[in-house]
Amino acid sequence: MNKMNDKYVLRVEGLTVSFDGFKAVNDLSFYVEPNECRVIIGPNGAGKTTVLDLICGRTKATEGSVKFKGQELLEMREDQIVHAGVGRKFQTPSVYEDLTVFENLELSYPKGHGVFGALAFKRDDTVKTRIQEIATTIFLDDQLDEKAAYLSHGQKQWLEIGMLLIQDPELLMLDEPVAGMSVAERKKTAELLNRIIADRSVIVIEHDMGFVEDIATRVTVLHQGKTLSEGSMQRVQNDPKVVEVYLGH
Repeated sequence: MNKMNDKYVLRVEGLTVSFDGFKAVNDLSFYVEPNECRVIIGPNGAGKTTVLDLICGRTKATEGSVKFKGQELLEMREDQIVHAGVGRKFQTPSVYEDLTVFENLELSYPKGHGVFGALAFKRDDTVKTRIQEIATTIFLDDQLDEKAAYLSHGQKQWLEIGMLLIQDPELLMLDEPVAGMSVAERKKTAELLNRIIADRSVIVIEHDMGFVEDIATRVTVLHQGKTLSEGSMQRVQNDPKVVEVYLGH
């Protein structure tokens, strides 16, 4: 498939991983389009986080293919996958607590690869402008000089999303971004994600169905490592198989 005419940003095909004979992800296929917010839902143990681990190279697949803009990610290291344009946020926010919001974002700014890129890096106007833009996007433009330690849980999550956004990935993967957030913070996070997909594709793993309704372009329901159902939130919610699995749990 010529990547120039591939309409998908990400093609996951036949993806499988076995841990001691147990298939945590089993022959999974799905396709993500540009500017799509794909939400993966499913009961605990369905394999949701493992899927993200496989895409970002943290876990090695047993078989299958994961192509990002025509590049086979399964043959690449984690750092190469990041440089290719795939950003990943884990469940717990990992911000630098003793640095300010500005410094956290500055630290994440792409400085060119290798030692020379880092040495030649200066805090010039381009960097400052970009940090200001990102801070505004993540609702933290008034907190730039505040230490990350003093941010609320929700604000730390936004800061970490900002630290990924400043690297300008074309695919952003978020694992339960609204866990532990207040209702108001959840609403703002939905607003943030709806802004983000203007420029990139996003894959989100989530349990909060109200939040899923606010953000999802398409929903994939995983069950025992396989796709149980896929489509719009409404279609998935009314699928008898999905109802049975969720009520059964």
